[in-house]
Amino acid sequence: MQTQLLTSATAIDGTLVDVLIGAAGTVDAVGPELAADNGRSAVERVDLSGRIVLPAATEPHAHLDKAFLAEVVANPTGDLIGAIEAMRANRHLLNTPNTVERAERAARLMAGNGYTAVRTHADVTVDHGLTSIEALVEVRERVADVIDIEIVALCGWPITGDRGADQRALLRAALDGGADLVGGCPHLETVAGDGTIASATEILLAIADDYRRPVDLHTDETLDPAADGLARLAAHVAAGFDLPVTASHCVSLGQQSERDQQRTAEAVAAAGISVVALPHTNLFLQGRGRSPMPRALTAVEALRTAGANVAAGADNLQDPFNPLGRACPFETAGLMILAAHLRPADAWTMVSTNSSRALGRAGAATPVHGLHLGAPADLLSVPAANVREAIAGGPPDRIVWRNGVRRGGET
Repeated sequence: MQTQLLTSATAIDGTLVDVLIGAAGTVDAVGPELAADNGRSAVERVDLSGRIVLPAATEPHAHLDKAFLAEVVANPTGDLIGAIEAMRANRHLLNTPNTVERAERAARLMAGNGYTAVRTHADVTVDHGLTSIEALVEVRERVADVIDIEIVALCGWPITGDRGADQRALLRAALDGGADLVGGCPHLETVAGDGTIASATEILLAIADDYRRPVDLHTDETLDPAADGLARLAAHVAAGFDLPVTASHCVSLGQQSERDQQRTAEAVAAAGISVVALPHTNLFLQGRGRSPMPRALTAVEALRTAGANVAAGADNLQDPFNPLGRACPFETAGLMILAAHLRPADAWTMVSTNSSRALGRAGAATPVHGLHLGAPADLLSVPAANVREAIAGGPPDRIVWRNGVRRGGET
């Protein structure tokens, strides 16, 4: 790979910088006057005048196997259970080739929009088998040149007791078949089984420990303030679970008292659990028919104040769980500004650096994601004077660097 010198770019803090991307695909230098160094005359220069350069986006929570099903699978009630039942009733319409086509289309759209990696959940249920796992394993290989894909085996329910034996076996088969992480929905265990949130969580963590795989659980995706799956998860991790853990959704936390939010947030931070807020889907599914209608997000500010890693993702893409979505990080960041009252730079950090950290792509063991020496050169540049303008406009003219390899903006 040829060394590249990005010149006259606006950084997220508003300063003008040059960025040197080395032959190994890492950020080798950042400064205001690198272009003036005559010793760099042999490098390829990319003029970013009038453009902002940002850490590239990472999608921490997607469902590529469901993408673009909005016109095929209807959700008449518009809520979470309605979407789940709609998927269950239409499994016969879904097969591996069809899922591959839709998922690949979504992944390539994400790559073009500025994502360099995506973590996708894949339905693993008794009525669906391993169809989604097989499809996404194939898609992961097909798009490896433009985007990295992590696959979470999203285990159905019940998973506890005798009734959960088939689900437990299927989850193990998914991990043997190419899934990277263990997933599930402990908060739904009581809907169709005799277990509890705690028992379901314990089983999922035990299977993850058997396979030595990270965990990403759909957690407390409900407005019921009594749901305490996140606190229970933090307690399990604190008791000695030593693999990376992510909790997605965590909506009920936003409905709890300030004191309870603080207590759980501190436990989450101490346990090192990443939390993923998902504004698109939760704002669409949650709170229907309630007055006053709640803002269906996790307690973002309490978690951030406690020091937890909080990321933001788009979740579903034009399917029964969310009929909209553009697979665009600027859209997600914009929703976090509006719904969670974040500043633009903080919102972008949640869809980039924090999301990368949730996937284990940045942190103590690896260089920090973004414009830092030694970090992988995963960058995104658009024409904008600042990050607020970039999020507001979502310019289609995008240049993406993934490990230093540039797509778009050819000169």
